[in-house]
Amino acid sequence: MEIFQQAKMWNLIYRTTFSWMVLEIFICSVKGLNVCTSGSATSCEECLLIHPSCAWCAQEDFGMTRTLTSRCDLSQNLQKRGCDVRFIESPSSTARVDMSVPLSSKSSGQTQFDVVQIQPQRISLNLRPGDPTWFGVQVRPVEDYPVDLYYLMDLSLSMKDDLDTILNLGTKLAEEMRKLTSNFRLGFGSFVDKNLSPFSYTAPKYRDNPCNGYKLFPTCVPSFGFRHILSLTDEVDRFNEEVQKQMVSRNRDAPEGGFDAILQAAVCKERIGWRKEAYHLLVFATDDVPHLALDGKLGGLVQPHDGKCHLDDKNEYDASTKMDYPSLALLGEKLAENNIFLIFAVTKRHAVLYKNLTALIPGTTVEILEPDSKNIIQLIVAAYNNIRSKVELSVWDHPEDLSLGFSATCQDGQSLPGLRKCADLKIGETVSFNVSVEARSCPAPGAQHRFTIKPVGFKDRLEVTVDYHCDCSCTHLTQANSSHCSSIGTYTCGMCRCEPGYLGARCECQEGEAGGGHLSACREAEGKQVCSGRGECSCSQCLCYESEFGKIYGRFCECDDFSCARHKGILCSGHGECHCGECKCHAGYVGDNCNCSTETASCVSDDGQICSGRGSCVCGRCQCTEPGAFGDTCEKCPTCPDACSTKRECIECRLFGSGRLADNTTCQRQCKDEIITVETLKTDDPNAVLCLYKTENDCVMKFTYSEHTNGQSVLMALQEPECGAAPDAMTVLLAVVGSILLVGIVLMAIWKMVITFHDRREFTRFQNARSRARYEMASNPLYKQPISTHTVETVFQMQSKSSNGGVH
Repeated sequence: MEIFQQAKMWNLIYRTTFSWMVLEIFICSVKGLNVCTSGSATSCEECLLIHPSCAWCAQEDFGMTRTLTSRCDLSQNLQKRGCDVRFIESPSSTARVDMSVPLSSKSSGQTQFDVVQIQPQRISLNLRPGDPTWFGVQVRPVEDYPVDLYYLMDLSLSMKDDLDTILNLGTKLAEEMRKLTSNFRLGFGSFVDKNLSPFSYTAPKYRDNPCNGYKLFPTCVPSFGFRHILSLTDEVDRFNEEVQKQMVSRNRDAPEGGFDAILQAAVCKERIGWRKEAYHLLVFATDDVPHLALDGKLGGLVQPHDGKCHLDDKNEYDASTKMDYPSLALLGEKLAENNIFLIFAVTKRHAVLYKNLTALIPGTTVEILEPDSKNIIQLIVAAYNNIRSKVELSVWDHPEDLSLGFSATCQDGQSLPGLRKCADLKIGETVSFNVSVEARSCPAPGAQHRFTIKPVGFKDRLEVTVDYHCDCSCTHLTQANSSHCSSIGTYTCGMCRCEPGYLGARCECQEGEAGGGHLSACREAEGKQVCSGRGECSCSQCLCYESEFGKIYGRFCECDDFSCARHKGILCSGHGECHCGECKCHAGYVGDNCNCSTETASCVSDDGQICSGRGSCVCGRCQCTEPGAFGDTCEKCPTCPDACSTKRECIECRLFGSGRLADNTTCQRQCKDEIITVETLKTDDPNAVLCLYKTENDCVMKFTYSEHTNGQSVLMALQEPECGAAPDAMTVLLAVVGSILLVGIVLMAIWKMVITFHDRREFTRFQNARSRARYEMASNPLYKQPISTHTVETVFQMQSKSSNGGVH
């Protein structure tokens, strides 16, 4: 599979090279400018230097009626004009892999010499100036690789509580690191500062005890620059024993002499015990700022540091009072030379300073150290994981006449032009880089250059050998005093080089001869000046004048190398060559005056995207296309649709340790915005965007996102997500039952009302019908009462009538 991938990659490279050459030829023809014929090439070597698309015809009878420079042209033009392919000199740049051992997948235990983390290992390049070529590089950090960790501790008085904390550091650290590697060694060293005024107390009463008279801590050891205490070993108990023997010292000024110690720990390889086949971690623990180069002049130290090891037989730095502090450049060079990753474990108030130093010292990281170093183990493990998750290529012994370009293909499979680094990798993942190499000029004949490409902190490297295509094969057939040149010239590559005083294609003319026929051949067109007014016509050829501004050349002296566009007064911006009024830019630059860089590294945002995915990289700077986006990499955009989702991940990982970035070391790198927690969130700021999202517990988290006038992003978030109280189960049950009963009662009441209304309406209807019936019976003359009434008088009533009658 790997062989197939390599073949596929090389096929792509060759196809790209061919396409580039075709494109160059097309551009030349479209513009109407043939850079080859407009040049002043009078030999095959000069022709090859004009442009990588130019070719030379060494055929003897070619171009007899044309000017000498017509032998230099595009290859297809030469063939059209009758030049046989066998006589065309047009070399191209090539790359050849000399050694390519497959990448290892895992470390092999105690013997690491067969572990391979970069492929290929040796490449040979044959370069033609101006013609770039490409080759591929693959890097894979292997699993279970050995680790050497040297703990370099500040033992000034302010670190007293830290010394107490690390008494058992060796055992605990070894336990954690052995979860990551089965081959771990630990060493220990300490530093304070130069035992010299004004850096330390040098009065006689402080000579043996700098803490003399200091009430809080009256006893300490004399100040020292650097002391190597324990060489790298897998016996972690010895580390604990040596730490328990240590005592703090006291210096006079706030800065410490830690950079002296770092340099000695890096260059004294045999004393420290660095293994060649291991990762080298140097942990630098301090609570203050370092002294820098030239600070030593305050104590009369004017000799710059020589970058060498100066440990005496007691393993103490004996040049502390003889040389100045090392410079950042020297420090970075020695750390890289010895493949050492430097971890600054510093307190929070000095973290910004040390982060600025990481930009000047490659392969360094910064971690925040608690005031008493209680988090030192977690800090080291986190820094190690961060280091192992990155691959960055560095170039050593880079020849000045070569231009190098990089593009990285990381774990997502996308090519990132201009980058030589991949981050957020997992152990065992493979990343690849395409490297383009272009020669800008030709060195001295027979010169051979070499350079090295290596991942930062790795022992593995790629050795690149460079040869140059600056000679033509036809020059090996040169004939002096050839009959082809009237026996007064040298015949080489199909043309004559005449002796002084003779001119012409066959040296047939002498200087000073003139005539009308000769003059007409020296005019570019009828009515134009002879030799463009910038030369003299001799033997039908223009001899161009010399100019203090540069070179005048061309068949009719129509070209020069100083009339091109300038940028800030510099011809072709210093990034190109002027050919006949047009800038030919070096690799990595484009534009009329070559002032536009194609490098995109400055446009890559913290999340690895070009211009944060909201713009395009133009001339090395981001041009934001997303409305509302701004910043150096278009990283700021409160009004963008994805602003809330982007900032949400930072809120989750910074405040609650959750989300996609919770276990990812990129949280600290990507989430640099200031986050302010509040109890009540204000949403009346017109410049702030309100963002909400639902948490895993079905709560709602609210925060606002705004940008200050100083360009700083500010996030204001609630201290805790808003969550509604969970309802009581019995309350819910009673509420449901009550609701059902209430609905039933209401329905029954409605039903009763409907029935009552209906009955009353029917009864009223009945009463009305009855009333109408009575009225009709009373008014009908034919109606007779069906019942007869008869009166029966009783005996009592008859007697009463008789009595009454007797009275009368």
